[in-house]
Amino acid sequence: MSSKTLSLFAAGWLVACAAGTALAQAPAPIRIGEINSYSTAAQFAVPYRNGWQLALEEINRAGGVDGRQLEVLSRDDGGERSQAVLIAQNLVLKDRVDVLAGTYLSSIGLAVSNVANQNRKFFIAGAPLSDALTWDKGNRYTFRLRPSTYMQAAMLVEAAARMPVTRWATIAPNYEFGQSAVTSFKLLLKARRPDVQFVAEQWPALGKIDAESVVQNLKKARPQAIFNATFGADLAELVQEGQKQHLFAGSAVVSMLGGEPENLSAFSEGAGQGWLVSGYPVDQLTSPDQSRFIAAYQARFHEMPRLGSLVGYTLIQTIAAAVKAAGSTDSERLVAALRNLQLTTAVGPIRFRAIDQQSTMGTWVGRLGYRDGRAVMQNWHYADGKSYLPDDAWIRTRRPAEAMR
Repeated sequence: MSSKTLSLFAAGWLVACAAGTALAQAPAPIRIGEINSYSTAAQFAVPYRNGWQLALEEINRAGGVDGRQLEVLSRDDGGERSQAVLIAQNLVLKDRVDVLAGTYLSSIGLAVSNVANQNRKFFIAGAPLSDALTWDKGNRYTFRLRPSTYMQAAMLVEAAARMPVTRWATIAPNYEFGQSAVTSFKLLLKARRPDVQFVAEQWPALGKIDAESVVQNLKKARPQAIFNATFGADLAELVQEGQKQHLFAGSAVVSMLGGEPENLSAFSEGAGQGWLVSGYPVDQLTSPDQSRFIAAYQARFHEMPRLGSLVGYTLIQTIAAAVKAAGSTDSERLVAALRNLQLTTAVGPIRFRAIDQQSTMGTWVGRLGYRDGRAVMQNWHYADGKSYLPDDAWIRTRRPAEAMR
């Protein structure tokens, strides 16, 4: 071997060794086990996935968290509790994820929360809204991002209590979210208006509404106002049948989630005009934080974000902020770090309360109207979540003591 060949061999060997050493020293990624109902709730879950993918790309492009890249192991629970439990257990025990995140249905959020508690694994729920998640069935390892059913009911009750009506009916899907939404709405409205009475309830199975029967039963009760918590395809069928049977002509309607972009397609030809709704008027938002998020999302996916997009984006930002504050992916340190942590998001600053591990993220409340032939939110305002949370004394009557240690 010539001296020149030997020199080239040595140089190559040194380069290879240096690359191998760098690879060996590269910090392990932060592994996030993410679960959602992609195959059964695509209307929300696909924009949600786009949102977390955007946040993931932005954070990793900027160097990750303390030099560690974020890695998401995404799984589809198919809308089934048992499947979600198995997935969560595998993510924790086999894939050794650092964090559990996501879920859509409240019943599934509670099931994954239980897995997190049993395994002492940090879990942040993105979309589930049931009050039980942070109250009666809350635990030390579970945090929630979106405003709960109590919070959204409180936002809607502000206006509902001023309506000149006393006879109310309710309709909600017969599972954890719907039950929690109706319970909170009744509680808060009665507190402000002791004179109101609830004259009818309808509890269709999620995704299986018999709209004709539901509307007929509501009409028999002759309500002056209706509280609605159906969404997605169930909401579309309710709106269509309600219009057909003239249910809404003489009734005020309050619709939790009705103004979210994922649900606005349920309304057409003037249906829902004037309904009081919570939602996300994304096409009308101009704040600097929202504008930056919307522009980045449009550039990446060539469409406007939806409420799910905002949730997914903020979820990954929250995990990154918690790891940064904790200086670790240890669940105990993450819990301690996220309690009372404040961070800047696309909706502005939010904080995770220590006592119930609920974020102060709010939502938008307004009336349904029409523009260019499509349903939009009008006369809306952003309801800051911190103004609609019960005080510490209330939480202590509902949340297990061990969850607050």
